[in-house]
Amino acid sequence: MTGRILRMSTLFVRTLRDDPNDAEVPSHRLLVRAGYIRRAAPGIYTWLPLGLRVLRRIEAIIREEMDDMGAQELSFPALLPKEPYDATHRWTDYGPNIFRLQDRKGGDYLLGPTHEEMFTLVVKDLYSSYKDLPLSIYQIQNKYRDEARPRAGLLRGREFVMKDSYSFDIDDAGLAASYQLHRDAYIRIFDRLGFEYVIVKATSGAMGGSASEEFLAKAEVGEDTYVRCTHCDYAANVEAVAVPAPPAVSYDDAPAAHAEDTPDTPTIDTLVAHLNEAYPRDDRPWAAGDTLKNVMVVLKHPDGTREPLAIGVPGDRDVDQKRLEGQLEPIEVEPMDEAELAKHPALVKGYIGPEALGEESKSGIRFLVDPRVVEGTRWVTGANVPGSHVIDLVVGRDFTPDGTIEAADVRDGDACPNCAEGSLESARGIEMGHIFQLGRSYAEALGLKVLDENGKLVTVTMGSYGIGPSRAVAAIAEGTLDDMGLCWPRNVAPADVHVVAAGKDEAIFSAAEVLAQGLKGAGVEVLLDDRAGKVSPGVKFKDAELIGVPTIVTVGRGLADGNVEVRDRRTGEREDVPVASAVARITEIVRS
Repeated sequence: MTGRILRMSTLFVRTLRDDPNDAEVPSHRLLVRAGYIRRAAPGIYTWLPLGLRVLRRIEAIIREEMDDMGAQELSFPALLPKEPYDATHRWTDYGPNIFRLQDRKGGDYLLGPTHEEMFTLVVKDLYSSYKDLPLSIYQIQNKYRDEARPRAGLLRGREFVMKDSYSFDIDDAGLAASYQLHRDAYIRIFDRLGFEYVIVKATSGAMGGSASEEFLAKAEVGEDTYVRCTHCDYAANVEAVAVPAPPAVSYDDAPAAHAEDTPDTPTIDTLVAHLNEAYPRDDRPWAAGDTLKNVMVVLKHPDGTREPLAIGVPGDRDVDQKRLEGQLEPIEVEPMDEAELAKHPALVKGYIGPEALGEESKSGIRFLVDPRVVEGTRWVTGANVPGSHVIDLVVGRDFTPDGTIEAADVRDGDACPNCAEGSLESARGIEMGHIFQLGRSYAEALGLKVLDENGKLVTVTMGSYGIGPSRAVAAIAEGTLDDMGLCWPRNVAPADVHVVAAGKDEAIFSAAEVLAQGLKGAGVEVLLDDRAGKVSPGVKFKDAELIGVPTIVTVGRGLADGNVEVRDRRTGEREDVPVASAVARITEIVRS
């Protein structure tokens, strides 16, 4: 096995001392400063040689594990025809999130955001019998999504690299087996990538299907919030948390609902304070959880239509926008502004109540409530009259919502949906992989059927499995960096060893060259800082820390005593190694 030498004197790289102006998270800042990527446009990045080496090593790990599980690689075009996406309604459902274009003849195309349709059609084209299944095929390819708010460097871009694979089976039992094979392969992949991750229950969103899990890299800068139980093994993205609904309550002896004056109480806090002063309870003080807060939003459907929606949540909760959108995807959600509210004169701002809501009401606005708002529960809520609220309004007696929705925020200490003993704790993560049991929706839409063993045509069932290699570069960086710079795990680093020629003597440069050649011959990938002239040892050391290769070897003052210094970039541990045995010792460190 032969390694190679990258020379800083000729490598296409420029390290920077200052942070880029648009950098929002540490990984973005350091990947730019260390010369791994450069911004081409918002959400679009050029991969420089060092960055491309890390990306390719991540892709190699993914390929190895996918191939080992029996999946086969292919590659689709990124420029795709409209017709398959029309058949699955995603040409419309994706709304503004895809790049659409026309050719010179007026034909409609898109830049592929994901390739379910193309995978389905190629299997339909080539396979027709149950004997051809099960099948798992995959690609690693650039994808394109017109993100409204590209941010955080590689973590949310408009062009990105994705590994997407699909399984095709004759029945649900086969799908379950293929799903497990992929899940196991993903565990092996993420174990090799060298960062902490968690597997959580997730929603299927616009993908559809049944079972769905996410692999999240643990990171404070992550956009995803997940929860874990303190007692059992339950873990879920907050979008997928199912709130345990309490049992219905008898309201036979509940007092009649009564409207009361509550002037100057447009917020929950002012309302609770007024209730405790003007209408004190005998058993305990009024609390925010006794009130029903009705939040107005507007749904933006992919076809451009806009629909008002009212969401009722206990007053001690807020509507979580991301959680709400997770239930409604691909529909987008925005708060109802003053102009929109003015279109519905039946609604009184600050005092909106169930009487004015629901599809059977004067407003005709659909009214969905939190699962905790069950039959028989009593609430204080808006009377839909300025300065007035209704007390003892009972669900099922005084009003009936149109349905329920999981939209209220999930908080630390909430009851676990899976066990009676535990409570939930939250953390943040970066979505690195997502696996779905898609089922038959795409196969039905595109007519993917095969003959079963009885000669009957049956619809194939599918699974979908994605990993983001380009996002992984940022996630790994985010999970391993320190105050000095990047700090790559050896499996994905752009080189195994960073050899620094620290001095001006020709003997130092000569010894560094000999050492690098010896390591190359031993199959070690070397980054050699052979820059001469005005590049000081201090600059070279800072660049070595910034670039983050796991083993740093300094050829400098110690050469007079016949030694080189070998340092672990992560731990800072150092050892002096005789020049004569340096190749063997460094190779041993790399291989271990």
